[in-house]
Amino acid sequence: METLNGMERTHHCGELRKTDEGKEVQLAGWVSRRRDHGGLIFVDMRDRSGLAQIVFDEAAMGENFSKAETLRNEFVIGIRGKVRARSEETVNPKMETGEIEVVVNELRILNKAKTPPFYIQDGVDVDENVRLRYRYLDLRRPEMQKNIMLRHRVAKIMRDYLDEHGFLEIETPMLCRSTPEGARDFLVPSRLNPGQFYALPQSPQIFKQLLMVSGFEKYFQIVRCFRDEDLRADRQPEFTQLDIETSFLNQDDILNLMEGLIKRIFEPTLNVKIETPFQRMSWDEAMERFGSDKPDLRFGMELQDISEFVKGSDFKVFTSVLENGGQVKVIKVDDYANIPRRELDGLVEYVKIYGAKGLAWIQYTEEGIKSPFKKFYSDETFEQIKNATGAKTGDLLLVVGDKPAVVAQALGELRLEMARRRNLIDENKLCFLWIVDFPMFEYVEEDKRYKAMHHPFTAPRDEDVEFLLTDPEKVKAKAYDIVLNGVEVGGGSLRIYQSDLQQKVFKAIGLTDEEARAKFGFLIDAFEYGTPPHGGIAFGLDRLIMLMAKRKSIRDVIPFPKTQSAIDPMSQAPNEVDEKQLRELYIKTTVKKKTVEE
Repeated sequence: METLNGMERTHHCGELRKTDEGKEVQLAGWVSRRRDHGGLIFVDMRDRSGLAQIVFDEAAMGENFSKAETLRNEFVIGIRGKVRARSEETVNPKMETGEIEVVVNELRILNKAKTPPFYIQDGVDVDENVRLRYRYLDLRRPEMQKNIMLRHRVAKIMRDYLDEHGFLEIETPMLCRSTPEGARDFLVPSRLNPGQFYALPQSPQIFKQLLMVSGFEKYFQIVRCFRDEDLRADRQPEFTQLDIETSFLNQDDILNLMEGLIKRIFEPTLNVKIETPFQRMSWDEAMERFGSDKPDLRFGMELQDISEFVKGSDFKVFTSVLENGGQVKVIKVDDYANIPRRELDGLVEYVKIYGAKGLAWIQYTEEGIKSPFKKFYSDETFEQIKNATGAKTGDLLLVVGDKPAVVAQALGELRLEMARRRNLIDENKLCFLWIVDFPMFEYVEEDKRYKAMHHPFTAPRDEDVEFLLTDPEKVKAKAYDIVLNGVEVGGGSLRIYQSDLQQKVFKAIGLTDEEARAKFGFLIDAFEYGTPPHGGIAFGLDRLIMLMAKRKSIRDVIPFPKTQSAIDPMSQAPNEVDEKQLRELYIKTTVKKKTVEE
């Protein structure tokens, strides 16, 4: 087997330019593409930096040319040769190195390769499970390498920015105490403590607050977190977040600091201009206007309330909803009054996915008004609705009447769907937004109690503290989420730092003093030793990179992700372990082991 000894790389493939003409270079990498012209073999040679065309000329190489004839895609090679300019008619403008080529005088085949199961090129059309099974090949593709390199650059910028602002990167434990709140924990059995378990952290929340108690004042960590929950495109069982906590700063200070971080990340990496400060919107306003606490502001089509116009009629669908505290809202789809009936029927089924019982509509056509509830209302009412919503002839109003939460979710999702169908979303636009003043609690019907909307360490607004135990629904939190193009990329809050207030919040979510102490005793104790005012935020790094790279799934920006079944097709994790390992951990399993035949 040949080696690189004596022919170590002098340049990277993607670095070569016309200014390198005449230089003798040594390159190492993979055969990306091979073209045999009989006596001349052209190879696109690839390394992490990009491609360079190399040329094997039988007239110049003599008997050594036969070795070049054996080359196949994905062979690993080293070459020595001279850079020459391509003739004007052979310049390849699609390659950054397209003005030059390297004429080879020495070739070493460092390793051969089997034919890969898919082409190592961008935009490959292959099932994702196959890509994940051969992830080490998938990661060779230039677009995947760009994603991972972008991830590296962003992480470095984060570290540099926070270091400049006085933050310390401090690690927190991976093996923690299980506190069954929120998503399920991943549990780790303790061999040294039979029958007891650690939990992998869902976030370093308690530890970063303890670091504030410890007086470090400014902490950050790019940290792995774990949640045992159902997966989707933007979820993984293990994920990465930028975790930040700081003392003695108010909410505006934190938000301004984070806007500076976003600006520092996006401007050099995507070559864009980020305008600050970002828009800030209350949770109530976001739900009212967009039906979502992570609204996409790249297009309009806001939710509008027409309850006032449709109340008191014989149309029982609306009157029943309004009499029971519900509402009737619409979204306006411009120039779509001629929507096919089949598509309307499909939209009815679409909103049912999100809890709505049905969907009505108003079509303002040249021929007049078309609506399933037209006979229940006067022309004057439809004209009032038209004026109130800003509709014009040719527009379509899609109508949902139900409980406010159902209306918000159904119309909010329908708004996004219609924007996609009508091509209203500018994929190159970046719309950042802060959502503030979240409800402190949400009511869980099956448990018959309130739970913290974010987590129980979030501070309530000062003016709402008096309602904690008497009217929890009135209480707003000092919480904030940062949203980009309809995706929540980060969230945080100011924290409770006084023991008596923390106890009151525990009581509001139904925890007795004993339960609170059993779950969070060490934090409660710490609060009694002089805790500073503090707050923080966490950014989902995977999600942020996904949006920056314009990918649809975070699996495309994570080197070795899991499938939606939480399986790694490449390493075959999770896997069964032998009985000896289980005995050492004092574990028995009731699941029948698979046989070889199975």
